[in-house]
Amino acid sequence: MGSPKLVLASASPRRRDLIARLGLEPDAIAPADIDETPHKGELPRDYAKRMAREKAHAAASPDAYVLAGDTVVAAGRRILPKAEDEATARKCLGLLSGRRHRVLSAIALRAPDGSLRERVSETVVMFKRLSADEIDAYIASGEWDGKAGGYAIQGLAEGLISRIQGSHSGVVGLPLYETRALLKAAGFALA
Repeated sequence: MGSPKLVLASASPRRRDLIARLGLEPDAIAPADIDETPHKGELPRDYAKRMAREKAHAAASPDAYVLAGDTVVAAGRRILPKAEDEATARKCLGLLSGRRHRVLSAIALRAPDGSLRERVSETVVMFKRLSADEIDAYIASGEWDGKAGGYAIQGLAEGLISRIQGSHSGVVGLPLYETRALLKAAGFALA
């Protein structure tokens, strides 16, 4: 019997690129199709953890470690949506302009024995005060499309961020320190 496989429960190319930085190539990609609607009154940290957990369970495989993640942009207690249109992206950028916000990146690892481990990375991000022209230029780039909070730190938005405290990889979508620690704690063989 070979060593257990690693399944990444995400279609995100960013998460796949990030996990490669740990020297890992998933044996399978199995995006979880779950309802991602926040529960009424659900706090951002709780929501991120629940999403990661549900994705790990939805992609469960009896002979594999299943790694799932979810990244939430939070302004106070408010969970910002994934920007699926320009209006949403503009609203998010306007809200984040000149203020700090939190990015919560939760990961869940389901082991072949069914046990579940989870961690949350919290990063504080500070945008500069954005001018209308800066918002227009960012919207024109299209980088906001499908991104939580309407921006991608690994692109043009990085030039609009004055400060970050925490995990850069967590803001991109997979906190590498926490992911490595979770895999090691579960007994997954790492280099």
